[in-house]
Amino acid sequence: MVISKTPVRVSFFGGGTDYPDYFREFGGSVLSTSIDKYVYVTVNKIEGLLDHKYRIAYRKLELCHDVEEIEHPVVREVIKYLKIDHGLEVNIMSDLPARTGLGSSSSFTVGMLHACYGLLGQMVSKERLALEAIHIERDILKERVGVQDQMAAAHGSLNQMFFNADRLLVNPVIIAPERKKALQDNLLMFYTGINRFASDILKEQLEKTQEKKIHTELKDIYDMVGRGLNIISDPACDLDAFGSLMHEAWMAKRSLSSAISNDFLDEIYTRATSAGAIGGKLLGAGGGGFFIFYVPRERQQQVIEALKHLRQIHFNFETDGTRIIHMS
Repeated sequence: MVISKTPVRVSFFGGGTDYPDYFREFGGSVLSTSIDKYVYVTVNKIEGLLDHKYRIAYRKLELCHDVEEIEHPVVREVIKYLKIDHGLEVNIMSDLPARTGLGSSSSFTVGMLHACYGLLGQMVSKERLALEAIHIERDILKERVGVQDQMAAAHGSLNQMFFNADRLLVNPVIIAPERKKALQDNLLMFYTGINRFASDILKEQLEKTQEKKIHTELKDIYDMVGRGLNIISDPACDLDAFGSLMHEAWMAKRSLSSAISNDFLDEIYTRATSAGAIGGKLLGAGGGGFFIFYVPRERQQQVIEALKHLRQIHFNFETDGTRIIHMS
């Protein structure tokens, strides 16, 4: 039995530039961090004594005789990709709901690969796990996904990522521990209660990207990565400028597609900023999921009160990325 533990991520700036339709021509970059909320994948070899070869447990239970019968697309394709010929039991658990903008789908793909490699007795690099997860999601399953989530899940920590036609690169952000703690402590996260498929939200945005209708907006979003990095890296810079930049990023993100926000979500944002948040944004593709706000400590109780109809999620930054936590 092998158990993998893979974090989800919070993306601050650069989302939208991590799609090949954009970065292969113009280059892309993202500033993000993994957080201490995880997707757990347990895999176990099934001996030939049961009346099924595959047992997959998630929000539903699948008992299958043939790999092609498996409905869960990632589970099916990872088994085929790794050429696992024996029976397999897979159990999937998560700290937070899926389809909420934290990249949990890609965290699962990375974690599934990691656990299966462990079961096969193979140690592989985090870079390889990320690249193979991207290949499975984009090339095999033809999903509308970018490339930042897989990289964040595999590598973990606070990173600036770069994307171009030749290479995907992860650069760890090195800042003083007290500066990093201050940034973490000024962030509040709330669940909107809305689950959605990112592919549905992204349809309009990706069509506009392909048609180069939002090139100017994406260039501005790309530039915010460097500006955000400068803010957190310079001890002389007021950290509240990070919150102001988050507000600017949210305004830019909303302009990419009519599906990103709506009256309900706009009302949440207005309530938070009126109560003292300097800035914030919906995580992931938009349309629901989680809001994250930058709020100075002395104003946080007012914001929490203003959003008391939503569930607050307490979190910390994490540094490990995907890892194997049990092997027997």
